[in-house]
Amino acid sequence: MAMKTEKPGGPPLGPKLPGWTARAWPPREVLTGRFARLELFDLARDAAGLFAAYAKDETGSLWDYLADGPFADAAAYRAYADRAMTGADPMFFTIFERAAPTPGGVAALMRIMPEHGVIEVGNIAYAPRLQRTTAATEAMYLLASLVFDRLGHRRYEWKCNDLNAPSKRAALRLGFRFEGVFRNHMVVKGRSRDTAWFAITDDEWPARKRAFELWLDPGNFDAAGRQTTKLGALMPATG
Repeated sequence: MAMKTEKPGGPPLGPKLPGWTARAWPPREVLTGRFARLELFDLARDAAGLFAAYAKDETGSLWDYLADGPFADAAAYRAYADRAMTGADPMFFTIFERAAPTPGGVAALMRIMPEHGVIEVGNIAYAPRLQRTTAATEAMYLLASLVFDRLGHRRYEWKCNDLNAPSKRAALRLGFRFEGVFRNHMVVKGRSRDTAWFAITDDEWPARKRAFELWLDPGNFDAAGRQTTKLGALMPATG
């Protein structure tokens, strides 16, 4: 889109947004799909189950690129969760597989800026049993659909340590476009972090939504639950 100027010879100021209003804050409600259910994190209900699920990660690699963890015991995890996961921003969702009574992970909507129509998804921590499952992918679809389809935001962000190759691959698979690296962006656990930035914008979302829906369609899975077509093959090129 061509840049507009306010007067001849003036500097480009960017496209106007007639009628723009601040978007709504994410609602505190359950998000339900065919494979996953997301509920607002509840300390009493979820902390012990999440710690037990994370304990299956025997190498501790789950926490390598997260700001906190690993945790010595359930009490330490609960204390962290009480401090970091019970506020309005970040807004943590606990992820349940539809057939499982106990939680398998969390993800958060964060850096929520309704005035700009921007939300980030982050603090994603999947226990081993949730990793690489259909429910794990559907959870990301449910959050993106909430941000764009229901709330009408303009931009949905994903950020990670630039050394975190699995997270960068996941972002591209989920339709996020790589936008660059912020060098010396943060200090995490006493180490310098360069941060890779990814995003989906509202004009890109319809094609990405279609890719998710084609992938999640029951016809894309065989009797054993194996995918016929990979999500990456359905997703538009992200560059």
